[in-house]
Amino acid sequence: MLEHVSAYAKSAPDRLAVATADGSASLTYAQLNARSNQLANHLRAMGLRQGDHVALVLENRLQFFEVTVAAMRSGLYVTPINWHLSADEAEYIANDCGASVIIASAALPELTSRLGLADQPGRRLMIGGASAGVETSAGFEDYDAALAAQPTEPVADEAEGSWMLYSSGTTGKPKGVKPARVGGELGAPSGFVGLVRGLYGFSEGDVYLSPAPLYHAAPAGWTDAVLRLGGTAVVMDRFDPVATLRAIERFKVTHVQFVPTHLIRLLKLPEAERAQFDLSSLRYAVHAAAPCPPDVKRAALEWLGPVVYEYYSGSEGAGFCAIGPEEWLAHPGSVGRSLLGAVHICSEDGTELAAHETGQIWFESASRFEYHGDPAKTAEAFNDRGWSTLGDVGMVDDEGYLYITDRVTNMVISGGVNIYPREIEDVLVGHPGVADVAVVGVADPDFGEAVRAIVEPAAGVTPSAELEQELIAYCIARLSKFKCPRSVVFLPELPRLPTGKLAKRLLPAEAFAVR
Repeated sequence: MLEHVSAYAKSAPDRLAVATADGSASLTYAQLNARSNQLANHLRAMGLRQGDHVALVLENRLQFFEVTVAAMRSGLYVTPINWHLSADEAEYIANDCGASVIIASAALPELTSRLGLADQPGRRLMIGGASAGVETSAGFEDYDAALAAQPTEPVADEAEGSWMLYSSGTTGKPKGVKPARVGGELGAPSGFVGLVRGLYGFSEGDVYLSPAPLYHAAPAGWTDAVLRLGGTAVVMDRFDPVATLRAIERFKVTHVQFVPTHLIRLLKLPEAERAQFDLSSLRYAVHAAAPCPPDVKRAALEWLGPVVYEYYSGSEGAGFCAIGPEEWLAHPGSVGRSLLGAVHICSEDGTELAAHETGQIWFESASRFEYHGDPAKTAEAFNDRGWSTLGDVGMVDDEGYLYITDRVTNMVISGGVNIYPREIEDVLVGHPGVADVAVVGVADPDFGEAVRAIVEPAAGVTPSAELEQELIAYCIARLSKFKCPRSVVFLPELPRLPTGKLAKRLLPAEAFAVR
């Protein structure tokens, strides 16, 4: 049987394909198939052909699946854009990915007003405008009206498309991770779908809950796999611990995916409140995206039982490690063994290290990724043996279990979201009161890490609580709020090497002190 929505539209047309966690909206397989066909026909009418690109700026709404299924059955690349980004950041990604069409939400006017295709008029669609009584923004066509004018039959040249997700790499602007090609046979077996089926026992009729934003790689990839396997994807508009438990009970959820912050917030609920919900349907509670404190993992296992699983990977697809509950108890702190190519730990000069020695993590791989438009960044991700890296540091034990101990870069992971210091440093150094700045991650009980700015004040500027708030506000005005520092520490001088490079490892302990 084909791994595709169209197959289940024939065999199980009335089965729930996607639903909102509050029960307010849903699509059956027949409905999702028809709607995605209508959009696919409209995209062809707009002139898009295999290998072209669609950018999507949308909250966790069911139209996300109509768009992604339509684009991927048309042999197109799809880039979901984080709608929490600033207008400048979103505009950069839309332009960089080479989008031929932009599909955006009427509820995000500050972003959509900047997402223009000046050289390609008539190639913007707006979701939720007319249906909500909101006038469609200038330059946008109403999404529902466009679909209504198209047939529900598939386009003649159906073929597989692909995601083109954006990862910031280590520093600088976000980088698109572009697969080598599109245009394969529609519904042909794929490695990732096979992984979800084989590793986590997902099968037709199972139910997956996604509490995270769909523009992230894991929620996007997993919900796509669920639909290709004939399951039901339930999505939340935002994570809420009680609503999550309610959704598991209501939909008899079999699989859910968390980041450690979600587990922390769930565990902070009173035990009596957690006990009110029937979670007996849950077979897999999978977590990833950030290091999980061992105490949190143990508490989750004690509460939910042996259903807590973990994996380690990235948007680039470089390596994939996984570990089950019993394995983790035998190897606490590990992210598991590599399932997609051997893992190697190397020193800075490339020498392979022995078990229990710490170094950069590299993976062997049969496939190769590239950062769109950045051959230099692509080259940095591979060594002379063809191994690839996500830029993390760790070690393996005698049995081949991998432990993440640090990062090559100074990337901050806060609540499962990757935050890159240089972008924030580049903003803060423009403030007249700042002579030098370093941005770091500090321990945070809820988010794992929180962003902190270490500032060397400009001559004549006196550190104060008022200046701290001024600098935070300065960032908020120029960056997405989730990237901005939550605190500022002032030092008389930052440690710079003779080369001019900032040596963050030489920052004093007070810079990282928990407040």
